[in-house]
Amino acid sequence: MKNYLITGGAGFIGSHLCSELLRLGHKVAVIDDLSTGSLENVERLLDNDSFHFARADISNEMVLDRLASKSDVIIHLAAAVGVMLIVERPVHTITTNVMGTEKVLEVGKRYGCRVLVASTSEVYGKGSRIPFSEDDDVLLGPSKRNRWSYAASKMVDEFLGFAYYQEFDLKFTPFRLFNTVGPRQTGQYGMVVPRFVRQALRNEDITVFGSGNQARCFCDVRDVVMAIIGLVDEDEAIGTLYNVGATTETTINELAQRVKDKVGSRSTIKHVTYDEAYAPGFEDMERRVPSIDRIQKLLKWQPKRTLDDILDAVIEYERGKI
Repeated sequence: MKNYLITGGAGFIGSHLCSELLRLGHKVAVIDDLSTGSLENVERLLDNDSFHFARADISNEMVLDRLASKSDVIIHLAAAVGVMLIVERPVHTITTNVMGTEKVLEVGKRYGCRVLVASTSEVYGKGSRIPFSEDDDVLLGPSKRNRWSYAASKMVDEFLGFAYYQEFDLKFTPFRLFNTVGPRQTGQYGMVVPRFVRQALRNEDITVFGSGNQARCFCDVRDVVMAIIGLVDEDEAIGTLYNVGATTETTINELAQRVKDKVGSRSTIKHVTYDEAYAPGFEDMERRVPSIDRIQKLLKWQPKRTLDDILDAVIEYERGKI
């Protein structure tokens, strides 16, 4: 049994992670300011004596320090995420991600915690070498385009973590997530699967940004959670970066049609330019495929659930909220 601290634990991935850790018999504390998470996501956990929730920002050093002092493991998920939020609030994105992570690393060092930090496939930027491998060079767009601020801020998080590992022997592991999806994910900031499902259920236009030919690999949150938990127990994972994601590509056009067919929706699939959806000059990546050889070798991990499994779960969840 371990004592876990999950930053952003009331969010989409965090809430699934909390549930699984509690099921496995661990104690879990969460710090979350509910800016993008929801108390509803963890409400059913509040009566569990092994679960503690603190509503606070990770910049609240007193609360963060108190929770970290009782923890063996910190899993840092709190971040400014979602393309829409990044475009609209670039200052918030950079300061939240970089300064928040630095505070988490500092308390992890202070109390000798094992620290895992969630990063993102966005770090690979405009790279064209497919699949993306953890040691690949990266190519980001110009700094005047705030679309790239999220990728840059998460890369700085990784640099910071490795610096703490090298200079202070912090037990640090970063992992880059690729399009994690499932129930409880919000479409508020541009997450494509819940947005498509909600539009289809309401028979509204299913809005595809750009040509729709861009392809993504969608990974079920339950599979992602098992990968994260697996990394905690492996000393070999300390000081090493891991991709976590599925490897089967689906174009956004194919996704929209599959959602429409599964729901039996009367929706029309409508294309919207990136300039209309986000901002003039917005750039996107055509493909984003991970190499998961490294985590497969360490954990024998690979995603078990298909895109159809994911969509069925999301549709059932969203139907229950209508």
